Amino acid sequence: MSPILVRPVREQLEHDRIIRLLQPRYRRRFTVGMNPGSELSAPVAVGADALYPDLVLTSTSRGRKIAGIVEVETGESVNNLEAIAQWVPYGRLPIEFSLYVPATAVDISKRLCSDHHVGVTEIWTYHMVGDQIRFTQVFRSPIEVKLATARAAAAELRRA
Repeated sequence: MSPILVRPVREQLEHDRIIRLLQPRYRRRFTVGMNPGSELSAPVAVGADALYPDLVLTSTSRGRKIAGIVEVETGESVNNLEAIAQWVPYGRLPIEFSLYVPATAVDISKRLCSDHHVGVTEIWTYHMVGDQIRFTQVFRSPIEVKLATARAAAAELRRA
């Protein structure tokens, strides 16, 4: 569960709207599981624990392997607690991790990812233009770099 126990209603509606807008974009290449609001229907198993990112992207091939996760943040949820509680565990997974943040929070998001060594593959921003939400990619890292970060984090955990 998110460290933001009660997100303001307006932001929760914005958050869930963005998740629903992103689902068809990813559905072209993946089977997409959603976890909007308090709905927990698409888990990602990490050892004995289960994580619930906003979107879980599963391969459409025979193995149905998890290929990536997407996390959407709002102005209230781009903070140190959220980064530690959600972004760090997601960044340690050996799959693609895409982060969507408000356009006004791109600098702090990059800094939090850097400070906490979050293995993020993509950072996207979103902003409103009239009734539409526009997405802009502001960071892209090759998956090989992400996998190396995930392996290093896992090795560090084993040493601790």
